[in-house]
Amino acid sequence: MNRKITGIFFIVLFVVISSSLITSCRKDDAIDTGNEVLTLEVPTGFPYPNIPDDNQPTKNRIALGKKLFFDPILSRDSTISCSSCHHTDKKMTDGLPVSQGIDGRHVLRNAMTVLNTAYQPNMFWDGGSPTLEQQVVAPIESHEEMDFNVLKVVERLKNHPEYPELFLKAYNLEPSPYTLTRAIANFERTLFTGKSKYDQYQYDKNTNALSASEKRGMDIFFGERGECFHCHGGFNFTDFSFKNNGLYEVYADSGRARITTLHSDVGKFKVPSLRNVELTAPYMHDGSMATLEEVVEHYSSGGKPHFNKSFLIQPLNLTQQEKTDLINFMKALTDL
Repeated sequence: MNRKITGIFFIVLFVVISSSLITSCRKDDAIDTGNEVLTLEVPTGFPYPNIPDDNQPTKNRIALGKKLFFDPILSRDSTISCSSCHHTDKKMTDGLPVSQGIDGRHVLRNAMTVLNTAYQPNMFWDGGSPTLEQQVVAPIESHEEMDFNVLKVVERLKNHPEYPELFLKAYNLEPSPYTLTRAIANFERTLFTGKSKYDQYQYDKNTNALSASEKRGMDIFFGERGECFHCHGGFNFTDFSFKNNGLYEVYADSGRARITTLHSDVGKFKVPSLRNVELTAPYMHDGSMATLEEVVEHYSSGGKPHFNKSFLIQPLNLTQQEKTDLINFMKALTDL
């Protein structure tokens, strides 16, 4: 009888231990899945972006970065988040001539989209930040934007009921300037745009994707009649360079020269991507043009004289039909 009881005891013990080990393995698997390096799904025809070795995308890092991106905890009075200037319903812009920060303060420039920033060699209209990670600090410490200090943000995060555990899961480190900036950048690198009518035509080889007017506009855009492709070429419709497009004879904002201090950079700004341009008005670094019609008219006229104006900006004298066709093609760059 005792032997039977002893045998039953060891069987029960074995089952309990086995169940415990299985449960433990399942927990470990869940953690490993969250920290497994992911391959980002980039749009058809796009190259895979270069990503820093110390900030490869994982489920936990992306989730943490997304939470931080939409959390006003980053601003001094907890009223402004990254998403305050980059709305999901406006293709990650805000629809304002220049953005508004804390206490309704006006930011210097128009909010650029953060879609496809994974490919940007530098950030901001003047290229003042060389990486997405470094870019995160600028709006936090800007007087006009979040008006805070990154070290104070970190202290808030350390005292938060959720964030310390989320940082530990994502980076195996506590909240710090290092992990904060990398988490937000990690999320931003997942934001792609590249599913437009043009992409169907170009990459899916759907010859019916574009209308006759859009095709004529495409010929103007990529041909010498319009010259647009010189600056807005490639899969992202930008060459990432800095150009003076003759917007003003005298610039209130010196542009790239704020960073380089070079006289030859006065009035030069980053060439923006034209993807979703139909939905990201107003245009130019200062939001001074409300419609695509104004933009096309500016380039067709050749712009205003300025000593740094790009030699590419010359009078095109497009006909009204050509202007319409060109605008229709740019609208075909809107995600479906």
